[in-house]
Amino acid sequence: MWLGSMTAMTVFFPLDTARLRLQVDEKRKSKTTHMVLLEIIKEEGLLAPYRGWFPVISSLCCSNFVYFYTFNSLKAVWVKGQHSTTGKDLVVGFVAGVVNVLLTTPLWVVNTRLKLQGAKFRNEDIVPTNYSGIIDAFHQIIRDEGILALWNGTFPSLLLVFNPAIQFMFYEGLKRQLLKKRMKLSSLDVFIIGAIAKAIATTVTYPLQTVQSILRFGHHRLNPENRTLGSLRNILYLLHQRVRRFGIMGLYKGLEAKLLQTVLTAALMFLVYEKLTAATFTVMGLKSARKR
Repeated sequence: MWLGSMTAMTVFFPLDTARLRLQVDEKRKSKTTHMVLLEIIKEEGLLAPYRGWFPVISSLCCSNFVYFYTFNSLKAVWVKGQHSTTGKDLVVGFVAGVVNVLLTTPLWVVNTRLKLQGAKFRNEDIVPTNYSGIIDAFHQIIRDEGILALWNGTFPSLLLVFNPAIQFMFYEGLKRQLLKKRMKLSSLDVFIIGAIAKAIATTVTYPLQTVQSILRFGHHRLNPENRTLGSLRNILYLLHQRVRRFGIMGLYKGLEAKLLQTVLTAALMFLVYEKLTAATFTVMGLKSARKR
């Protein structure tokens, strides 16, 4: 699962780059994903869409480890050999998500900064950063902004823990509708309803993802009445400012790239899963034949 996740992130990393640029650079015009990527390559070089790949992959590995370790530990303590239920899995998953956010947000703040370092922004107000690497980024952020800056965007991240629950709700609803018309779902049916559910959950929570990226990047004007980074009041303030300046669609800049990444990642992981399953059964079949 980790290998599939890292492979998908690597293959579709340029889509994430396009999404992030559109979210944080308010003056960059919202264009199609391939046009944004072509602009980045033309202005910054062929490898620019992969800038910050290593910090992101490192954060992804740490995040996956923290989440699944916490999830399995809590499940083992709570279930204790009994049959687990969907409700229990959702609760444990939510708690594991909260723990994951609190522990790994500093990594995501740093990799967001590194990913945007050297970018040609349309917004002249953004001051370019100069980090030599992950450790130096940690050092400069703590020195210049204080240690709490490493947890910028924590509140929207905590709200985004509900994303899988929204996805699961729509997935189950779509599955029930299909099962009314047929006895069994095919692998393609499962993939399609899974992709649709994920797309809906992503679209519903995307404005929060935009605020999360802006706060992690750190180059934003907060509500002068409340300087607490990532507070509910500042989230509402940033959402209001975005809508006031760019309309409701300003909250969804980069959504196309995010949906493409989400669906293509799901398709790739589904393909890898099918290939691995087929290979496993082939090997098991060969072993059975040899035993006979």
